[in-house]
Amino acid sequence: MFLPVKSNLSTDNTANSEDVTTTSNNSTQTPSDLSPPGPNEEILPQAHHQNPGHCVASFAAINQMRTNAQLCDVTLEVGGETLHAHKVVLASVSPYFYAMFNDDMLERTQGIVRLHDIDVVAIKHLIDYIYTGEITITEQNVQVLLPASSLLQMHSVREACCKFLLRQLHPSNCLGIRSFADAHSCKELHTRSHKYALQNFQQVVGTEEFLLLPFEEVKDLISNNLLNISSEEKVFHAVLNWIKHDMDERQIHIAELMSHVRLPLVSRDFLMTCVETESLIREDSQCKELLLEAMKYHLLPEQRSLMSSQRTHERRPDGMKPYVFAVGGGSLFAIHNECEVYNPRGNVWSSIAPMLWRRSRSGVTALHKSLYVVGGYDGVNDLATAECYNPLTNKWTYITPMGTKRSCLGICSFDGLIYVCGGYDGASCLSSTERYDPLTSIWSSCPAMNTRRRYCRLAVLDNCIYSLGGFDSTNYQSSVERFDPRVGRWYAVPSMTARRSSCGVASSDGYLYCIGGNDGTMCMSSGERFNLRRNSWEPIAAMHSRRSTHEVVEVEGSLFALGGNDGSSSLNSVERYDIRLNKWTIVNSMVARRSSVGAAVLDCFHLERGLVQTTNL
Repeated sequence: MFLPVKSNLSTDNTANSEDVTTTSNNSTQTPSDLSPPGPNEEILPQAHHQNPGHCVASFAAINQMRTNAQLCDVTLEVGGETLHAHKVVLASVSPYFYAMFNDDMLERTQGIVRLHDIDVVAIKHLIDYIYTGEITITEQNVQVLLPASSLLQMHSVREACCKFLLRQLHPSNCLGIRSFADAHSCKELHTRSHKYALQNFQQVVGTEEFLLLPFEEVKDLISNNLLNISSEEKVFHAVLNWIKHDMDERQIHIAELMSHVRLPLVSRDFLMTCVETESLIREDSQCKELLLEAMKYHLLPEQRSLMSSQRTHERRPDGMKPYVFAVGGGSLFAIHNECEVYNPRGNVWSSIAPMLWRRSRSGVTALHKSLYVVGGYDGVNDLATAECYNPLTNKWTYITPMGTKRSCLGICSFDGLIYVCGGYDGASCLSSTERYDPLTSIWSSCPAMNTRRRYCRLAVLDNCIYSLGGFDSTNYQSSVERFDPRVGRWYAVPSMTARRSSCGVASSDGYLYCIGGNDGTMCMSSGERFNLRRNSWEPIAAMHSRRSTHEVVEVEGSLFALGGNDGSSSLNSVERYDIRLNKWTIVNSMVARRSSVGAAVLDCFHLERGLVQTTNL
């Protein structure tokens, strides 16, 4: 008789297909059955046998039988070719075949089944997959495999085709893939390819696929607020190129498409030399109205807030995130032109291209998709010059100089304009105000402040510009005044509780924050905020470090204080203020020590990727 064999649980059955056998006594009994055997009952040994390679070997044998047309019970006729198979195997993988061979369908009892509207190459690949579990997707077969796998309800193959197409996305094919995905109800592929087309619009419009798009799809693209473009001029040219590709059929769409081009945001030169001179625009009454609207927006900058519409709002591509830029400044006996950028999400500082000129005590602000640096001091002279930084190219360019030399100035951007106030011209403290319009590249004078101020700071709150603190060449100021661009006047505001020159200022959620600065005796760490509803100032938590000539910026509801001077040395430290908790925490320091630093927040699209690309160039 056979003797019981001890179970060996440590038997190695890794990559080979060896049989696995285990033995046990009373293996058929459940725990509740484990009562002592009766006097006449015999304990029989049992063995559990498992072959890990059984299914693989069996399906390989079944597939070989299919190849040899052995034991096959169905013949598929597709495109003039016959394919032998086993109903049970087809039905086990494809719900389509399962329904065909089990429900009350004519094919259930037929030995020959004709398939229509399916590609013969695709069905061959899919039947091979049913028998082997493997399939190779290529650029040549994906367009027939995806619809065929959808028809046969083979979802794993369908998803594999979608993932393959996602990896192939390129400006030259994304619109075609989007259309293909829409035709076959591949929602994720359609969404991702549409998003890709929006993010790469400037390359997409140069393709034949774009020129062949139907009107509704062109309108859908150019009206999207997520469109990623360097300037609205690109959209204007894209519309014209699409219309001129088939002028007779498409000219009727000119007005509706142009209504989605944000003409008020193009430069004045482009408006006059390209838009106004275009015959398609001049010959259409609705397009002429759009042109007049844009010209009015340019000619009446003080009324821009009253002309707000979708065409005056800048597009914001999906994926744009705020970054903090630290620009120029000084340390010991050096004036910097080096700049760096901070990613608040990664708590990391990176270097960017240096300015064209060394500057400290300059004004820095962000407007549209660019960073502007105005005035300052180069170690010898106070400056009227200004520069603009493009994060897409990581390059600086000069812009029109101010009408007055200014260092230690206040600066902000509002309604598409840059405002500068006060400062020092090398001889006297200033109260004058200028504004710059990037659309026209022109500086113009505005009403002067009521008080001369250098080292003042500006911030925008409730559609007004606030000028805080500073030094009038005699006294350190706690006074505050507010400029309403719609009225063109400065108004007094309740003074701060402390005198503050070279302070940091930012606005957030209806409050105006003023932090640090110098009161004439020392650098301060204290801060306060102006409650607009109560028209009064209230204290906030003090910073960890005393700071003046620093900057404070707002990022997604938090304040960041960076650089400056603590009364004895320049700082590279940075602190973050949690408004909700009224608490400051230390974050990563800048690379360089920077007093009299300039800083601003600019929303960028994949900035780090662009920095790597431009650096490699």
